[in-house]
Amino acid sequence: MQPYELTLAGAAAAIRAGELSPVELTESVLGRIGAVEDRLGAYVTLAADSARRSAVRAEREIAAGRHRGPLHGIPFGLKDLIDASGLPTTASSRVGAPHPPATDSAVAARLSAAGAVLLGKTHTHEFGYGLTTPQTRNARDHARIAGGSSGGSAVAVAAGAATFALGTDTGGSIRVPAALNGVVGLKPTYGLLPLHGVTSLSWSLDHVGPLTRTVEDAALVLTALAGHQGPPGTAATTAPTIRSGPPAAPGADLLPPESTDLTGLRIGIPRQHYFERVDPGVEASVRAAIDQLQACGAELMDIDIPMARYLQATQWGLMVPEATAAHEQTLRSVPELYGEDVRVLLEAGALVPAGDYLRAQRSRALMREAWNELFQQVDVVAAPSVPMAAVRAEQERVEWPDGTVEAVSDAYVRLCAPANITGIPALSLPVGPDGTGLPAGLQLMGRPFDEATVLRVGRAYETASGSVGGPVPVAA
Repeated sequence: MQPYELTLAGAAAAIRAGELSPVELTESVLGRIGAVEDRLGAYVTLAADSARRSAVRAEREIAAGRHRGPLHGIPFGLKDLIDASGLPTTASSRVGAPHPPATDSAVAARLSAAGAVLLGKTHTHEFGYGLTTPQTRNARDHARIAGGSSGGSAVAVAAGAATFALGTDTGGSIRVPAALNGVVGLKPTYGLLPLHGVTSLSWSLDHVGPLTRTVEDAALVLTALAGHQGPPGTAATTAPTIRSGPPAAPGADLLPPESTDLTGLRIGIPRQHYFERVDPGVEASVRAAIDQLQACGAELMDIDIPMARYLQATQWGLMVPEATAAHEQTLRSVPELYGEDVRVLLEAGALVPAGDYLRAQRSRALMREAWNELFQQVDVVAAPSVPMAAVRAEQERVEWPDGTVEAVSDAYVRLCAPANITGIPALSLPVGPDGTGLPAGLQLMGRPFDEATVLRVGRAYETASGSVGGPVPVAA
């Protein structure tokens, strides 16, 4: 096994035992990037020289007995909406900032403090406003979309071109590409991780979180990110007021036990919304995964999703005007620099009446209350992450058996949006393959700030199913 094939946990253990050096690991991952990047297009900017210097520094610190934890010496990718000092944040757009930021974003600073090695910036759908990431190709089938908007991060992790990566999620942008490329994606509770230094798409829906190869790896990254205090106004104190538990304490260990015993845990299975207009192969894979959780001792309970018919309208009613407000000046001055799909959405946002935006805010408040009540009945909700596996790059619409025609982006956001609206934690795990041989995702959602339970269930499934694997083969 080559070092780039190791999971984060495996690489960290090897480094701690002196069996692998950060320099060896970083060179192996950089070599992998060199071998596959021209076919995948995962990276906007590669910082190979800086990564090598960071790896040498990590190696020296560890040799001197100054080991900072499991992320020390581990190479990672950073979505190009997240600032890192000295690297431009382009947002994969011609409108992006031309000058590198002088300081790190809060999350990049925390990873730096943990000793992680930054490889470079990964592609996003322009400004995170889309679900395909057209510059990047799916790690399993280059003719298909990578998913978005954190497509570059998901593909890099899937292909072994990063040991882990960070993405952002406003309507599924971590979970969708994770599902389509067969990796793990975690959207934490809104407000758990600071957004300082992260280019915003929709301030009240934006989240930042990890993409990894395993649930254990996701827990290790989240522990490093959540175990610090952020700048004023960016930490968990600004999270939604409805919560079922306290935010993670600084330094809290979120690593779930390596156990398949879920006895006493209640898992809600939605009767509606999540299994409507879902590809039969994806549904079969997800239900098989849910059966595996039941075999681990969990109790399955049928549940009704609150206010399901209003979910998509609320998501778009919040996101579209907030995104337009963030781009107001550049949309007026340089509209021609935006991609057509993003420009049209931004222009549409200018036409949303203030009353409609306020009604969407009210709808969200009611949904949070209703989901809070739902989590009095169950501990976790299990459902598909996506309604279908990765579509071909040229496909724009989906025709469902009931005659419904749906835009691809609408289809992918539909099952992820509830967790953004309510701010609850949501984890996507690879399941499948579906009938086409492509992966899909099992989505696990939990109470606000109860990432520990969501990760526990995810790791139990991963362990019981034996689904942990290395990077996927990259086709020629």
